[in-house]
Amino acid sequence: MDSPHISQLLLEWGNGSQTALENLIPLVYDELRQIAKRYMRRQPSGHTFQTTELIHEAYLKLAAQEEQTWQNRAHFFGVAAQAMRHILVDNARSKLSKKRGGWQERITLTECIAVSNEKRSDEIVALDEALKRLAVVDKRKSRVVELKYFGGLSNEEIAEVLKISPETAKRDWRFSRTWLLRELANTE
Repeated sequence: MDSPHISQLLLEWGNGSQTALENLIPLVYDELRQIAKRYMRRQPSGHTFQTTELIHEAYLKLAAQEEQTWQNRAHFFGVAAQAMRHILVDNARSKLSKKRGGWQERITLTECIAVSNEKRSDEIVALDEALKRLAVVDKRKSRVVELKYFGGLSNEEIAEVLKISPETAKRDWRFSRTWLLRELANTE
């Protein structure tokens, strides 16, 4: 569906129209699924979330927001990607707290194999913490990473959401990628 139609439905939903929300969901579901799939590919095998569950959790988080002032389609997908990231990071943190003795229990040898995937949870939490540090240095660059890496938005879409030029989005992405690689290397 064309962006102006989606943008109009987002505006109507922001103004409280439940009908607009009901009409919007089928139009954006496939793109939300693509964002969720990108996230899920980065998850360790044996993770507990399914793509559909992540989409639904993100939807609930978006629908529960008190104030929904969507600028346009790209803004909506950027916020949806951010919601998915937070859900997965919270899940990873929960697993880490259990790993560190929060819920001690016996496990079998086959369950032991799944425990090795907790290293991936450490990596997810480390990336989230590095993104938070980047946001302190430069909030816009942190948002560019979220929108590009997690949301799968193009430089043009990022520029539209953040009200910057596509070239600035490209430069911010290059800087942020280098900065994050250095930060993650220093935490190992």
